[in-house]
Amino acid sequence: MPAPERSNAADPMEEYLLNLTRRRFFGRMASSIGAGLGGLALSGLMGPRLAAASPVLDATGRPAAAPGAPGASVTGPHFAPRAKRVIYLHMEGAPSQLDLYDHKPGLAARFNEDLPDSIRRGQRITTMTSGQDRFPVAPSIFRFDRYANRQDGVMLSELVPHTGSVAKDLCFVHSLHTQAINHEPGITFFQTGSEQPGRASFGSWMSYGLGSMNANLPAFVVMITQGPGNMQALSARFWGSGFLPSEHQGCRIRAGRDAVLHLRDPDGVTREDRRRMLDLLVRLNEDEFGTSLDPETRTRIAQHEMAYRMQMSVPELTDFSDERPETLEMYGPDVRTPGSFAANCLLARRLVERDVRFVQLYMRGWDQHNNLPGELRQQAMAVDRAQAALVKDLKQRGLLDDTIVLWAGEFGRTVYSQGQLTNTNYGRDHHPRCFTVWMAGGGTNAGTAYGKTDDYSYNVAEDPVEVHDLHATLLHLLGFDHTRLTYRFQGRDYRLTDVKGHVVPGLIS
Repeated sequence: MPAPERSNAADPMEEYLLNLTRRRFFGRMASSIGAGLGGLALSGLMGPRLAAASPVLDATGRPAAAPGAPGASVTGPHFAPRAKRVIYLHMEGAPSQLDLYDHKPGLAARFNEDLPDSIRRGQRITTMTSGQDRFPVAPSIFRFDRYANRQDGVMLSELVPHTGSVAKDLCFVHSLHTQAINHEPGITFFQTGSEQPGRASFGSWMSYGLGSMNANLPAFVVMITQGPGNMQALSARFWGSGFLPSEHQGCRIRAGRDAVLHLRDPDGVTREDRRRMLDLLVRLNEDEFGTSLDPETRTRIAQHEMAYRMQMSVPELTDFSDERPETLEMYGPDVRTPGSFAANCLLARRLVERDVRFVQLYMRGWDQHNNLPGELRQQAMAVDRAQAALVKDLKQRGLLDDTIVLWAGEFGRTVYSQGQLTNTNYGRDHHPRCFTVWMAGGGTNAGTAYGKTDDYSYNVAEDPVEVHDLHATLLHLLGFDHTRLTYRFQGRDYRLTDVKGHVVPGLIS
């Protein structure tokens, strides 16, 4: 097997020394001609306001795109991609696959029976249920029905009828499994391919690999909805760039007057004032880069320029007045509430319509350890109509063909009840052994269900899929060999799939 290609050609120390050598050379040359090359190299960020730049060279001697510049790409795809954008709907807290997507009608006859040892197999459980005397089987109280308008349509819960209406466009994966059993490492693993903090997130890898297609918006955008139910902590590192250059981290858009913090000018500061301030900052940061050679200095310049452009683009983005009434109706009444899941789904469509590469929506509150039926009804009602509308909206606009929509939590829920079990109420603990996600668009295998679980939805029975496999498959659809999309950091080549993962052909159309 050939060695994976490195996307950054040198380690930081080697690159520093190369920059130092070049900087000294160009510095001497600049002193003789009376012009600093550093300022020219940044003119691509300034647009028509400055003269065209001579290219900056990277450590290999090839032209390097300025950080954050429109269209800048560090690596580019390895082959023709099926998709060029991703909308990732993360259901933070871990939805119950048994009550939404993984139909197990045989469990009704096993109500309140102990989970057999032959099924559990001594697998670890959390401290929240490890002290229980029994592990009583809790069948779902919700009715399942067939969707996709055909006899062999996928069986889905009554809680997600709108999602069922687009089932023919979805690819369900019932056999996903993960390593983590608690929320913090579970979310970290699903976002970054590692349970250890400090790695780059999926959206950052995509920004790094493909660059931006829009000069006025970030390549990677994040939105958060506070759903009903138990809230788990969300850390900014979930959408952080880790060891990748910081221009690839996610930019969070919030509800309210200031959609992006610190973007609005203070009262009394005009647009011309802001332009003059930025010009001064550019010169100061150029001087700093000439002294320290810290690449983050150039990133800071690019981010200031992006913020200046976003002062015009973000208000237009978040203004729904140009949307047709039937579109707003499709997303439901919550679409008019800023920060709701419906509003964020519509914003996601508007973002990918403007060629933002990666949009991440977090929906909090799926952690149902007790009173699952009551809380799950509320949570499903908050997302079902909007996520179905998003798929329909993308499809009718021709965007679904090259946009992947991913719906996933960090793991699943147990078949046995946590705490007291009754005919109408139960809770479920964390379960990493199997859970369900779905995908749509971008070359995914629409109208199919991949993999199976056992009769208890406790173990994978057919076609297991690891999180690394899912990441490898999504990267493949985006035009990447996941083993070659790497970044050298502290003497080692890192990648989203770590040292594992393989493309799953059954998930690709």
